[in-house]
Amino acid sequence: MTDELAELRAEIEALKARTQRAEDHLAIMNLQAAYGYYVDKTQWDDAADLFAEDATLEIAARGQYHGRERIRAYLHALPKLEYGTVFNHMQLQPVITLDGDRAAGRWRTIMEVGFLGREALRGEGTYENRYVREAGVWKIARLHAFITYYTSREKGWSEGGVPMGRELAEIAPDAPQTVDYGSFPDVYVPPYHYPNPVTGRGYQPA
Repeated sequence: MTDELAELRAEIEALKARTQRAEDHLAIMNLQAAYGYYVDKTQWDDAADLFAEDATLEIAARGQYHGRERIRAYLHALPKLEYGTVFNHMQLQPVITLDGDRAAGRWRTIMEVGFLGREALRGEGTYENRYVREAGVWKIARLHAFITYYTSREKGWSEGGVPMGRELAEIAPDAPQTVDYGSFPDVYVPPYHYPNPVTGRGYQPA
């Protein structure tokens, strides 16, 4: 009986651990999806509140912003959603790696940006993000968006890409960008934070 109880306790603990990991996975997916919805609607304070106090943000070639309030200031420097504008940022294809109270996630974002009578853009990028659980709540610890391409909707890919965003005149970054790369027509594959799930081998592209 003693052995059977020990086995049952072990099974219960294993099930509790699996349940917690499933809940953590879902919480991080919801966190990142919420970020996308807030960015769509330029609800910058709601988006900034998703970050840890000491988080970092790096998008395209605009440099790094350190800390939640600097991230908030950066977001507020971006265009507002108003008549004649479209900003869609779809968060897709997540691969999430859990490690206790920390996690990493790779995502694909599909972007649509439009200004009435001026330009219409389509874009795609890869996020390699980090997350932290603080007081039981998952938050974004690092958001790093690598831009694969921006192209004119009218001209398409064959006419070449639109240059990705550089440093904003309104708010200088706290540090330079961490990776020097180019978007389409250049090719850059952001390093994966996870090993191949079948072979176990890591992959760090040149």
